[in-house]
Amino acid sequence: MKRAKVVLLWTLASVVLLGIGCSQQGGPPQKLTYPPAKKVNVVDDYFGTKVADPYRWLEDLQSPEVRQWIDAQNRLTRSYLDKIPFRKKIEARLRQLWNYPRYSVPQKHGDRYFFFKNDGLQNQSVLYMARDLNAKPEVVLDPNKFSKDGTVALRSMGFSYDGRYLAYGLSASGSDRQEIHILDIDQKKTFDEVIKWCKFTSIAWKHDNSGFFYNRFPKPGTVPKEDENNYSKVYFHRLGTPQSEDELIYERPDQKEWGFSPLITEDGQYLIINIWHGTDPRNRVYYRKVDSSGPFIKLLDRADASYEFIGNEGSIFYFRTDLDAPRGRIIAIELARPQPASWRTVLPETEDVIDFVRIVNRQFVVAYMHDAHNLLKIYGLDGNFVREIPFPTIGSVAGLSGRPDDTEMFVGFTSYLFPTNIYRYDFKTGELTLYRSSEIDFDASKYETRQVFYHSKDGTRVPMFLTHKKGLQLDGKNPVWLYGYGGFNISLRPSFSAARLVWLENGGVYAVANLRGGNEYGEEWHKAGMLANKQNVFDDFISAAEWLIENRYTSSDRLAINGGSNGGLLVAATMVQRPELFGAVVCQVPVIDMLRYHKFTVGHFWIPEYGNAEASPEQFRFLYAYSPLHNVKPGTCYPPTIITTADSDDRVYPAHSLKFTAALQAAQACDNPILLRYETKAGHGAGKPTSKRIEEATDLYAFVFYTFGMNPK
Repeated sequence: MKRAKVVLLWTLASVVLLGIGCSQQGGPPQKLTYPPAKKVNVVDDYFGTKVADPYRWLEDLQSPEVRQWIDAQNRLTRSYLDKIPFRKKIEARLRQLWNYPRYSVPQKHGDRYFFFKNDGLQNQSVLYMARDLNAKPEVVLDPNKFSKDGTVALRSMGFSYDGRYLAYGLSASGSDRQEIHILDIDQKKTFDEVIKWCKFTSIAWKHDNSGFFYNRFPKPGTVPKEDENNYSKVYFHRLGTPQSEDELIYERPDQKEWGFSPLITEDGQYLIINIWHGTDPRNRVYYRKVDSSGPFIKLLDRADASYEFIGNEGSIFYFRTDLDAPRGRIIAIELARPQPASWRTVLPETEDVIDFVRIVNRQFVVAYMHDAHNLLKIYGLDGNFVREIPFPTIGSVAGLSGRPDDTEMFVGFTSYLFPTNIYRYDFKTGELTLYRSSEIDFDASKYETRQVFYHSKDGTRVPMFLTHKKGLQLDGKNPVWLYGYGGFNISLRPSFSAARLVWLENGGVYAVANLRGGNEYGEEWHKAGMLANKQNVFDDFISAAEWLIENRYTSSDRLAINGGSNGGLLVAATMVQRPELFGAVVCQVPVIDMLRYHKFTVGHFWIPEYGNAEASPEQFRFLYAYSPLHNVKPGTCYPPTIITTADSDDRVYPAHSLKFTAALQAAQACDNPILLRYETKAGHGAGKPTSKRIEEATDLYAFVFYTFGMNPK
C-alpha cells in the first residue's frame, strides 16, 4: 500500500523533462525594462533576527494590483519569446516528436482489461476496455470531451473488483481538487451523485459493489481557511445515494494534520487505513473487517518507519518496510501475533533498494533499484528466489500490473532514449513477450546513455546519467542540460521525454544527477538531504556541474540547470549560491520562500522534509541559510533565467515564483534576462493537456536556443 504522494513534484510519468539550456553568451542581448515591483515595509522577527519581506504584497493573487503586475510580466515574456525567429520551427518539430501512439500498462479488473491510449496529440489520454487481449477495445471515458481546451483531466480512478463500476476524479485547470463521478461501465450510465471536496483521494470498493470507501477534506467554509487541507476523514459512499448520506468511517479531530487512505484487501475481507502525516515516510496502519462497525485495530501505530502494504494471505499481512533496513525488506505479520517480536522477515535487506513490490501469481514481484535503475526479480511467498526478468538496457519499470491470482502480468519499460514498451510475462511458461511497442520519429541508434559517478563536496559518491550523440567530442563546448530533484525520497530513474529529443538532436547533452534527498540508496540517502542536511543536496548538484566542466563536457557558459517544484528550489538555491557556475536556469513551479512556505495551500505537509522556521532557532537558521528568496544579492549578475508557474497551482503557491522574479529583477546587475512565464488554466503539472505542454516546451526551447546563439534543425 503506497501512501498518497502529497508531495511537491508532478510525477515523472507526467512531467516534461525538457532537457534544455541557455547561456550568458550567444544570442543578442536585450536590455529589458521590467515591470516595477513596489517594496513594502514588512519585517518579521525570527528568534531575534529581523527579516524583511518587501514583496509580501505579491502573495495576494486576487489583488488587482498583483494581477496587473502578472499581466505586465507575461507581456514582457511574450514580447521577448515571440520575436525569436525560429520559435515556430521548434514548435513544429516538437509536434512531430510528440505525435506517436502511446499506451499505459493494461490493468485487469474482473474479466476486463483497461488501459489508456493517446493517439499522439490528443490533449488527454483516453481510457479503453477490452474483454480479452485480442478483442477490439471500446472507449470507456474520453476526457477530451470534458472541456474544449483539454484542461479538465482525469486524475484518480477506483474500479470495482469485478470491473463493472468506475469511480473517477476530475480536476479543472490543473488543480489538485477533484470531484468524484461514478460510471456503470456495462450500462454506460453515469450516476447522479458527485463526491466533492476530494484531494489526494483513494477509492476502495466493497466487493459486493454496494459502494466504496474514500477520503476527503472538509467542505470549505466549515473550518478556518488555513485548515481546509487538514481534518481528513474516511467515508463510505453507498452507490446511488447523495453524498450527504455518506457514512463517516474514521476521523481524528485530535490529530488534524493526519491524512487517511483507505484500501480493501484483494480477498475483500479487510479494510485498511493508511495514516500519513504530510510527506513524512513514516506512517501508521490500522485495520478492521470490511463489514465491521467496531473500532479499528492499531496494527502499526508507532510511526517509526515506512510500512507499505503489499497484500495478504488470509490473516498474514505482508509489508515492505525500512524499519532496521533503510534499503527495504519484506516482513510478514500474523494478525493473531502482531507484536514486533513475532514478525517474520521474508525477504531481507540487500545492497539494492526495494523500489516496490506486487503479489502476482502468489509470488512476490520485486522491483529493485541498482544505482538508480530498475532490476525486476520474482520470489516465492516464502522468500525463495525464482528468477530475474531481463531488460534490454538500463532503464525503469514504467508501470506493472497483475493480481494475486493472475498467471500473467504486464510490465512497462522505458529509458532516456526509448519510449515505454509494454511486455507480457506468462508465469506458466516463464516467457516475456513484447505486447505493445512505441514508434517515434527519432533514430535512437545514433545516441547513447551512460552512467558516471562523481564525488560531492564531502566526498559522497553520487551517480549521474548522461545521454548524448555517440562520438561526443569532450572539448568543453557542448551545451549541457543538468536536471535534478533531491528530496522527498523520490528517485530519478531513467525516463523518456519526447520534448527532450529536440535538445539531443541539436548536439545537447542531457544529464541527470541522482542527488541525496531521494531514495536511490534508501532512507539513509533520503535523510542525508533533508532538514538540516538540505545543503548536501545543493552541494551534490554543484559538484555535478563542476564534474561536467572538469571533464570537458561543457563550460559554465554552456551549462544549463533545471528542476521543478522541489527541483525548482534546488536550481534556485544553487543559482544564488553560485551564479557564475551556470549559463542559465530554467526554474519551474519552484518553492522559494523557505520561511513562509508552510503557510500556503498544502505547504504544511512538507514540514517533516524541510522543517519550520517558526518552530525553533535551529530550524530557522538552516532554512534562512539557503532560502533562495532571502539569498538574492543586489548587484549580482545572474544567468539568463526563466521562471514558470500557473494560476491553479494549489500545491506550490504561485507567489513563490512572483516574489523570486521581483527579487531577481531588482538585483540583476547585467543584461541577462529574468523572465516569468505565468500560465493560466494550469496547475502544478499533473493533468496538463498536450497542447499546453507543447506551448511551454516551445517557449523554453526558443529561449534557450536564442540565448545560446544556436539555430535548431
